Amino acid sequence: MKTPHVVVVGSSNTDMVVKSERIPRPGETVIGGEFVMAAGGKGANQAVAAARLGAKVTFIARVGSDMFGHEAVENYRREGINTDWVICDPKLATGIALILVDAEGENLISVASGANNNLSPADVTAAESVIASADMVVMQLETPLDTIRHTARLAAKHGVPVILDPAPAPAGALPDDVMQNITYLKPNETEASRLTGINVVDDASAQAAADALIADGAKAVIVTLGSRGVLIVTEAGKGAFVPARQVKATDATAAGDAFSGAMAVALGRGETLLQAAGFAVRAAALSVTRIGAQPSLPTAAEVAAFQ
Repeated sequence: MKTPHVVVVGSSNTDMVVKSERIPRPGETVIGGEFVMAAGGKGANQAVAAARLGAKVTFIARVGSDMFGHEAVENYRREGINTDWVICDPKLATGIALILVDAEGENLISVASGANNNLSPADVTAAESVIASADMVVMQLETPLDTIRHTARLAAKHGVPVILDPAPAPAGALPDDVMQNITYLKPNETEASRLTGINVVDDASAQAAADALIADGAKAVIVTLGSRGVLIVTEAGKGAFVPARQVKATDATAAGDAFSGAMAVALGRGETLLQAAGFAVRAAALSVTRIGAQPSLPTAAEVAAFQ
């Protein structure tokens, strides 16, 4: 089986997670929780997910010149990720995410982006040869939009497909000059709603939102619907549905990142979109059974065993 080369351009954070019986209301303190500090950031999560699932991974990112940043880079190296293009920013701190998780695995997240805000088009241009050699480029929206736009253009220039995980989603459509270079757009229900103005509450509204995103320029749209499954819509029209795997959720923090990383690996090694979505559904299901972002991401052997 081919070993795909996946290039991830995106964010690197340190996650500080508190799991309690429930998420506090404004002004309320909930006592009695479990604390975990772990490497996170959507870009980093997706890079680690792809590496654990068997890809050759290059990560293009910025971290701070602080203990969190140095530990993050060492962690990526331990995962076998190429960190030649992870820059230690001399001015800004490593991104930090504060995460609250309840007993059902639902989460609430606040992020201080730090060095992620300085990831620039020039940083990506410096790694153009790496992008040109990739089987798949993966991005999110936790770094500047100009950098995302530039990366998508470079990938298109070299004929490399792009997965964009539009999180956190803006209110309103992404610019046309971004969407026209996106091969696979992977929003969840909330993100699809924000991007299109269509309230995604069922399969019909998910289809309508996906159709709108195709009209905006994406070649294929994969709407993740949580415990219900995944809707896949392409330029050809009506979508296909992949049901979710039923598991007991502990923490859904990195489920979307596990899905994106798995899709990149499967598509990069030549699987169909439907096959890739099935693989990604299994990876995401395994991730929600464990607490923490990167600690929850499964290996290729674990996904293979989870049939």
